[in-house]
Amino acid sequence: MADGERRYAVTIDGRAYELSPSPGEVILPAHGFKIHHSPGCGHLTDSDSLPRHPDPDGLLWRRLLDAEDPAAFATSSGLLNGRNRPVVGVCSCALRPVTDSHAETLPYWPVDDALRVFDAERHRAAVEAADRDAERIRTEFPWEDWAELPLERYALGQPDRPGHQVYSYLLEFGSKALGSITGGTAKKHFVYRQNHGTWWFDKRYADVDEAWRQVRAGLVAAVTAAREGRVRDIDDITSVRSGIMVVAKTLRIYAPDSVLPVYSDSFTQHCLNRLAPGTATAKLQPFARKELLKSLVDEDPRFAGWPPQLVWRFLDWWAPARRTSARIVRIGVPGLPAEWEPFFTEGFVPVAADRVGDLHWYADEDEFTAAFDEAYADAGPSGTRPTARAAELWSLLDLRDGDRVLATRGRSEVLGVGRVHGDGYLWIPSSEAGPSGHAVQVLWDEGRAGRLAEPVADWGDRLVSDVPAALWNKILSRLLDVRAAGATAGAEPGGLVEIPPLDAALQRIDDALERRGQAVLFGPPGTGKTYHALRYAVRRLGELSADLPGVDPLAEPGTAAFAATIEALTEAGRLTMATFHPSYGYEDFVEGLRPVKGASGFVLEPVDGVFKRVCATAAADPGQLHLLVVDELNRGNLPSILGESITVLEKDKRGLPVTLPLSGAPFRVPPNVRLLGTMNTADRSIRMLDSAIRRRFAFIELLPDPGPLRGSQVDQLDLGVFLDRLNARIRTRLDREKQIGHAFFLAGGVPVATAAEFAAIVRGEILPLLQEYAYDDYGLLAGFLGEELVDVAAHTLRDLTDEDLVNRLYEELQVGSGGE
Repeated sequence: MADGERRYAVTIDGRAYELSPSPGEVILPAHGFKIHHSPGCGHLTDSDSLPRHPDPDGLLWRRLLDAEDPAAFATSSGLLNGRNRPVVGVCSCALRPVTDSHAETLPYWPVDDALRVFDAERHRAAVEAADRDAERIRTEFPWEDWAELPLERYALGQPDRPGHQVYSYLLEFGSKALGSITGGTAKKHFVYRQNHGTWWFDKRYADVDEAWRQVRAGLVAAVTAAREGRVRDIDDITSVRSGIMVVAKTLRIYAPDSVLPVYSDSFTQHCLNRLAPGTATAKLQPFARKELLKSLVDEDPRFAGWPPQLVWRFLDWWAPARRTSARIVRIGVPGLPAEWEPFFTEGFVPVAADRVGDLHWYADEDEFTAAFDEAYADAGPSGTRPTARAAELWSLLDLRDGDRVLATRGRSEVLGVGRVHGDGYLWIPSSEAGPSGHAVQVLWDEGRAGRLAEPVADWGDRLVSDVPAALWNKILSRLLDVRAAGATAGAEPGGLVEIPPLDAALQRIDDALERRGQAVLFGPPGTGKTYHALRYAVRRLGELSADLPGVDPLAEPGTAAFAATIEALTEAGRLTMATFHPSYGYEDFVEGLRPVKGASGFVLEPVDGVFKRVCATAAADPGQLHLLVVDELNRGNLPSILGESITVLEKDKRGLPVTLPLSGAPFRVPPNVRLLGTMNTADRSIRMLDSAIRRRFAFIELLPDPGPLRGSQVDQLDLGVFLDRLNARIRTRLDREKQIGHAFFLAGGVPVATAAEFAAIVRGEILPLLQEYAYDDYGLLAGFLGEELVDVAAHTLRDLTDEDLVNRLYEELQVGSGGE
């Protein structure tokens, strides 16, 4: 491959990109704020006359991204656009966002290039801080004491023992510079004291004393093996096999030269794949992998003299693991504006509700929720159940390094925007400086605060909440400054486009499609199946389509921008939509004979169907994801429609040929094709699908979610409670597949608010659906809605005003017999 055709995979901020290296120079734009590698880039105008800047080693893109002050770096380097403004970002013609699966087909960005630009001095302070943390723990817990270390000095969950006196606490929460092992539950520490006073331990042991003796002996044996150069022998120590990260971090403290401080087994495997691609490591045990990784680094002269901690920091900078579950959260901050400044300066955001103490002391969410409900039974915030607030607080433990945080006051004031740092959540013990409390460590962005034009409804009532992509986009548009001096409104932003992570619903879809290649969203009517399919298309395809004008991956459903994005993706052939129905056939989907006008009249010729055309387009553009969305998948005869393509749909058979019987041509499904279907289970259960179909698709169930309706009222009727209790009756009398979805009561994503709107939906959509379910059994219909609404004797519905209908349903389902 010629130098100009080289392509590399590179991971930046947890996302996969395809790097097209510069040909020894970069192109500076006339008006924009990004460097370009290709003169044919569609974002450039008058490319023949644009200035070039030397880039002899091809690494300006990385130096620009890594600069602490991109504008200052650009100015000092002479990276100025046609208006003499600093160029502070990198265009997609140099770094194109791609799918993880496409990135895996490319060689990764070379280590030699990375080493030329890696600034080791910027990491020295962090290495020294890690060494200090390790020395502090060795001083507090000398190695000589471990053979007889008492359980009370090791185990979490002892409220009368300060954290600095407990090894497990220091390991997980008191040594952030050494690297994080937070997440999951306290069970990774093998033994701990539960909130209600009992000990948790592996039940293969007779009691907690035997459990601790075995665990302590296992930890001592692991460190001894590492000190003697037998790291792989640790895999045979059964008493500590369930705590790989705990053992690995313990080695960093007591045998620091034996392994790299890479604690998770998955990241160890990831590093091996990057440093030694093709090496067979999958069948190795976890510590055998760690031993192999250390030997590869020791044998590489490029890392000669590097301490293990610095090597780890390089690996995490050069080839970080790709993120699939990052979050954006909003945390409400009470108090006066002046009280916020110390938090901003010290790098954290406080979180209210301190009666329950450190979240780390609880084994799981159920235990914490019970304690929270008890502690706040007399002081729950108005309109918010303590259990709901407990779930918000517990979610702080899921925050990871790199997640985004908004600190807000009230419904419209943004105090700060930043990234979660270190372990994220921490508990601040009480001191003379102030009371104890929950907090999240944050690296705050400068200059990103202000007041939003429109208040956000749920910010006033909730302590912690996820921020939807569309809202994030609005906040960025209003608050984020373009760092280039003199940038005007609408100017091209610097850096890489800051796209928020997929929300939980879309991440489930993405994971299923990456794993299987095709998935089905199924569930009762009104649960948002098509809505989520199109949201996924806009969000996932949109972020990979920086080259297409008119594409906004953060556009909200129902807006003009959303429709324009669907249109642009469809015109580019990256999104195709189809609907199956009883007359839809193989000739529509794969290929069939169609009349084609010839010289002597019409003749029948093979014509490609929808799926075959999608596959042809995708094969010509392997770096781009192509999505086929099939609505009402179960209304067609799937075995007949798919035909022999069902064989090559399987992920491990992608790219293999199957011969089509009509044209005789070989047909392949490229690896960059995804098929996403929707299926209404009220029409047909997935149990009725052909078993061969079921084996090849991932199935994602979407059930009614009262969350978007919770707290919204029509007169006195709470919509969330109404939906919960109506569905409880439907499940009892029929089944879960015939429930009523929340989307019926959302108009443009907003809950209905008037009796007229609600009554129109009940009469025009809900009642006909329930009548269909009841097969004209008005006794059953009355069981759903009550005899105040259904006249069982007359086999009819009572004639009620809108307000009376709301009131009857309120009395029946909210203050009456409830969910039954």
